[in-house]
Amino acid sequence: MATFPSISPTYTGFSKSTEPAVRTVRFADGFEQRIFFGLPSNQIMKRYNLNFELSETEADIVDAFLTSRARDQASFTFTPPGEGLSKTGTYSQSGTTVTITITNHGVALNDVLTIDYTSGSATDGSFTVASITSDNVFTVTAASSATNSGNVSITLSGAQQFVCEGWKKDIPYNNRARISATFRQVFEP
Repeated sequence: MATFPSISPTYTGFSKSTEPAVRTVRFADGFEQRIFFGLPSNQIMKRYNLNFELSETEADIVDAFLTSRARDQASFTFTPPGEGLSKTGTYSQSGTTVTITITNHGVALNDVLTIDYTSGSATDGSFTVASITSDNVFTVTAASSATNSGNVSITLSGAQQFVCEGWKKDIPYNNRARISATFRQVFEP
């Protein structure tokens, strides 16, 4: 699986649209039934219209990458602007339940987090959010039973799989380029 080049572009503007996979049935009496279509984790697709301001060399790298993905018809990993998070807080573990307290944590049930226990003796790793107690408290399940407490750092990756629906490269002046592209999220194993 290819990853979008690690070039740090300047985002001069972008838009994000979200398209829930909803099927609607309308009955003659005006009643309407709506249901999500597909697997729960794949029901809300995102589309990004991105503008990259780059050097001409960097734009050539991005252009070649997108051309290769168009030719091999493969998706790629990309982290959209503003997606994902990193926060710090405290934790306490009793048995296999680890309770994490972070002000306005912003995680959701079943999110997969990379957790770094910065103090105490809990084991770092990737964990799935097991429950949300409040806006400030959630739990994960540890692999082994213990009694611990300390400080914690969590990271929720914003990386997702995308295909590029199309792009345009402009060269407004010497050694500068602008790429406008539309990335559509895809759900693949």
